Amino acid sequence: MKQRILDVVSTFALLTVLGLAAAMLMPRAYAGMIPTEQTQSDDRATVKDMLARPEVAREMQKMGIPPEKAAARVDAMSDEEVRQLAGRLNALPAGGALSTEEWLLIIVVILLVIIII
Repeated sequence: MKQRILDVVSTFALLTVLGLAAAMLMPRAYAGMIPTEQTQSDDRATVKDMLARPEVAREMQKMGIPPEKAAARVDAMSDEEVRQLAGRLNALPAGGALSTEEWLLIIVVILLVIIII
């Protein structure tokens, strides 16, 4: 009986070592960015749509940039520049979003008010 248990344990140990060795020999998988199906014309349209928004156009007018001139500048940009700008626009948070620090500050203030009362 004791010999049978030793055989099972040694078989299990051998299979474990072989499994680990096989895992080390497996090729590694690397994660990478998958490009979107968005084309350069879509990126240009995204940037131009942002510039056409009334609040953006109003702020550009305050800075002395007419909306037509801004659209012409977008047309003059290279495809790579437009892609980067469109990526930045898509990464911006929506208006009214609170950051983690702001939420933490609100919670601390609420707790202090509860403790004081």
